[in-house]
Amino acid sequence: MRYCRARLICCGVLLVLVAVSAPAQKIKVEFDKNLDFSKFKTFTWAPRGAVSRPLLADAIAGAIEEELTARGLHQVSEHPDLYIEMYGSMDSDMAVTYSDLYSGYSGGIPPFDQSFMVWGAVPGSTTTVVVHKGQLVVDLIDASQKKLAWRGIARDNLSDNKSKLVTQINTAVEKLFKKYPVPRAGH
Repeated sequence: MRYCRARLICCGVLLVLVAVSAPAQKIKVEFDKNLDFSKFKTFTWAPRGAVSRPLLADAIAGAIEEELTARGLHQVSEHPDLYIEMYGSMDSDMAVTYSDLYSGYSGGIPPFDQSFMVWGAVPGSTTTVVVHKGQLVVDLIDASQKKLAWRGIARDNLSDNKSKLVTQINTAVEKLFKKYPVPRAGH
């Protein structure tokens, strides 16, 4: 009897820990609500610099591609409707700097402005954005307008266990894209 009670208490504590850790993942999505997202049919990745964890970056990219493909978009190598940018930090906060976005698409996080008017204030200016530890930022940039169309931000206490980490990533990307204006096909 005492063993059963101790076991029940341990199971209860475990359930509480799981329940508390599940909502630890914070999701925020912002997008231009006046934009017709059904017009976007193709996407490609913006040029990516060196990453400290290439396999992890590939896992994130794969999850994003799966979500976009499930919504009817197709990956192309040239002339996309959307460029995809992603940024993340596992070990510490990091600053991402970009400049001169008017001379053609050159990458970098555009500032998120609720009006979605333009990427920057003055051609040639430089802006720095901080990506916090445990944060993933996914930007979808309207290639024809050269402006941010959709941004998803996920933040979590990341696991050191590789398989748990991949699960966390897949869950985060899935939660982000649940808030994408076009649903998955068949839903």
